[in-house]
Amino acid sequence: MSQEPIVLDPSGTDIQGESARIRARGPVALVELPGGVPAWSVTDQAVLKDLLAGPRVSKDPRQHWSAFINGEITEAWPLLPWVAVDNMFTAYGGDHRRLRKLVSPAFTHRRTTVMQDRVNEIVTELLDELAVLPAGEVVDLRARYCYPVPIRVISELMGVPPHLGPDMHRCVDGFFDGSFTAEQAQANYVEMYGLVGQLVAYRRDNPGDDVTSVLIATRDDDGSALTEKELVDTLMLVINAGHETTVNLLDQAITALLTHPGQLAEVTGEQVPWSDVIEESLRYQAPVAHLPLRYAVEDIEIGDQIITKGEAILASYAGASRDPQLHGDTTDEFDIHRKTKEQHVAFGYGAHHCLGAPLARMEATTALPALFGRFPGLRFAVDPSELTPIGSFISNGHIALPVYLNAE
Repeated sequence: MSQEPIVLDPSGTDIQGESARIRARGPVALVELPGGVPAWSVTDQAVLKDLLAGPRVSKDPRQHWSAFINGEITEAWPLLPWVAVDNMFTAYGGDHRRLRKLVSPAFTHRRTTVMQDRVNEIVTELLDELAVLPAGEVVDLRARYCYPVPIRVISELMGVPPHLGPDMHRCVDGFFDGSFTAEQAQANYVEMYGLVGQLVAYRRDNPGDDVTSVLIATRDDDGSALTEKELVDTLMLVINAGHETTVNLLDQAITALLTHPGQLAEVTGEQVPWSDVIEESLRYQAPVAHLPLRYAVEDIEIGDQIITKGEAILASYAGASRDPQLHGDTTDEFDIHRKTKEQHVAFGYGAHHCLGAPLARMEATTALPALFGRFPGLRFAVDPSELTPIGSFISNGHIALPVYLNAE
């Protein structure tokens, strides 16, 4: 590693500006993660897709990350919960194929389709609650709508009982909090792990038509099942990813439309489909900006750089989804008419492409038109420049979306 690394801002104050600075260094660039850990950030979409689709990179630190194997990564590292789990997220090769085969039945097209009616009900309930608020009241739309839609959907999909919901939701929030110290991150992980263990125990005693019950009962061709640790870690992955990504998708789509009233008028006037808004929102502001981590299984030469076997690789989805080689000089503009808008990597790529992507798209396709249909005068209560990033270099959203629901 001969480059001087770009030190990532753990609070994600300027994710797109930082991504542009990384991209200016070439297809891959050396960055420094929290805790002084080096990694290669990949912002060239073609290069990233090539790496994600092939066997040259792994997500298993126990096999392929030299710093982890050598004991340099300890419990003092705040991002340890992102790499130390034992599920599809960190599996490689045959282990990944086995786990994905066991988990996939829980995310069938049928199950997503069945959830449509329930998503409609959740969206309607939340909009009804907003509609009775006093006229002129400032409403935090992230807290009152963007957040509860996906957290209620994923909780019901996973079969989370009411007595576990509040604490689990708080732990999910902490998982993405870039301000956490190593001690806070570890404590949050331990608490979340315990809560998911309670979920598994509850569903063993009270099985239902939910993802947790399906995963408990699923067996491979040889009769094998997920181990207890694989089961809990997989549920942690699904609950975390299934919530945060969709919250940020709704947050960023609403923000983009309110700051581009001409395009909002086109979509609400049914001149442009909502699917175009969703894909351009995913491209323009990837809900997950950087996803830790992958590791070089062999020496990889990219341009004039060599990622040495055993070094860490950061999939920089926000930067790669705005690759100017794909989207030209207007890549930093929000444009629902963009011909290349579907060329993004917001849900990953290759073997680790997000199983929940169809569910996230379905939720957004339901929640966004319902919101703007119910409140056509929706507008920001502050200047959009005052919106504050969520405080994470991983999660790409805002702390709050203060709005007025109706026009003056």
